[in-house]
Amino acid sequence: MSLSPSFSPEIRDRLAAIVGENRIRTDADSLKTWGCDWTKIYTPAPAAIVFPTSIEQVQAIVLLANELGLALVPSGGRTGLSAGAVAASGEVVVSFDHMNKVLEFVPEDRMVRIQAGVATEQLQVFAELQGLCYPVDFASAGSSQIGGNIGTNAGGIKVIKYGMTRNWVMGLKVVTGKGDILELNKDMVKNATGYDFRHLFIGAEGTLGFVVEATMKLERQPRDLRVLVLGTPDFASVMHILATFQKTLDLTAFEFFSELSTQLVTAHTGIPRPFATATPFYVLLEFEALSEAMADEAMALFEHCVEQGWVLDGVMSQNETQARNLWRLREDISETIARFTPYKNDISVIIQRVPAFIADIDAIVTEQYPDFQIVWFGHIGDGNLHLNILKPDDMAKEDFFAKCKTVNTQVFETVAKYRGSVSAEHGVGMTKKPYVGYTRSAVEIEYMKAVKRVFDPNNVMNPGKLLDL
Repeated sequence: MSLSPSFSPEIRDRLAAIVGENRIRTDADSLKTWGCDWTKIYTPAPAAIVFPTSIEQVQAIVLLANELGLALVPSGGRTGLSAGAVAASGEVVVSFDHMNKVLEFVPEDRMVRIQAGVATEQLQVFAELQGLCYPVDFASAGSSQIGGNIGTNAGGIKVIKYGMTRNWVMGLKVVTGKGDILELNKDMVKNATGYDFRHLFIGAEGTLGFVVEATMKLERQPRDLRVLVLGTPDFASVMHILATFQKTLDLTAFEFFSELSTQLVTAHTGIPRPFATATPFYVLLEFEALSEAMADEAMALFEHCVEQGWVLDGVMSQNETQARNLWRLREDISETIARFTPYKNDISVIIQRVPAFIADIDAIVTEQYPDFQIVWFGHIGDGNLHLNILKPDDMAKEDFFAKCKTVNTQVFETVAKYRGSVSAEHGVGMTKKPYVGYTRSAVEIEYMKAVKRVFDPNNVMNPGKLLDL
């Protein structure tokens, strides 16, 4: 059922009057392209796509939505995995593709003010040109946009060192669901003047309002990065390796992936295996080798892990090309398995609980999916696991998703048992919405709904995502 009134020519004309005739699209190809994200569960069915170029235009669109009862869905790089940017019920999609400028660089504070449509990689390249670094990174950096990263509090491959997107947001400019423009925190490090609404909008998935500008903190560039890939006999060894290396080295990344993912990635991309030995799991860790002594220390730790039986084989990068190829073993997994229409779970617990948690989840998966291929990978250094169930070629998509959903209750009951999260970094959207109660209490959810009503009393901002009023 449509969330919006019948999309009449008059409504189209009023939107076109705001953004310009060349900034509104209603053709079938555009509706399909901008009405979806990387999920394949829902069929995109937006009424129109609009491309504002200014904050004032975004505000006017929101005010019109309140007047007419239009439902609005934000659209960035559309790389989400929880259907948070899917318009499946006649909504108007607000794309930030044309609000993609770097507005101001403040070298004294190592900050940059940007529009919401700036791509992650665009910000990273800008930072490098200033001799700095924007360290939040993931495989979709070339297409994901900062507004979307903020909306989902994106994490990625460097969280163990640099934290989530939230850690890098100094200030926000937002258009609320009521159509008000708010400037949040004014980019200050120290600001003890009450509620920091900036953090309400980070991770809110556009349900309270739209992020239109952000001031992002930058960092010094890392130096002399070395990458190790280590083969392990079991998952328990992964945790021993993490504890061993963390005692001595300041890691910038600690990832893990399975042998099946390695087989699929090397076959799909043509990059070489890290070494001849095939092992059940692999660890990829990265650190700054600021001296030869640090590189020697890493090798000593590697040898210790071999002696303990935690590592069966391993390799350390000797140049940038080798480091990039080793990283591709991890970063190319999502692209490689996309053709299998995977069913994804993005779950997390604190590090202490990871071994027991993995054992319980693996037992459920092995029992329930004996004939399905399972690809494990994740940012294990921060307790984030990605469980990917691959659809058999001869199985209909609808039957496959239905089968996977029947086991979700067991998986998420286990998440709740270990006081974890049903969505570590991909947001809730529509796919995880039925399961939020496994991570958030009923009282918390009521408070979340109350916050939503304050900022978006008419429920025009990404309705049906994250929670239902």
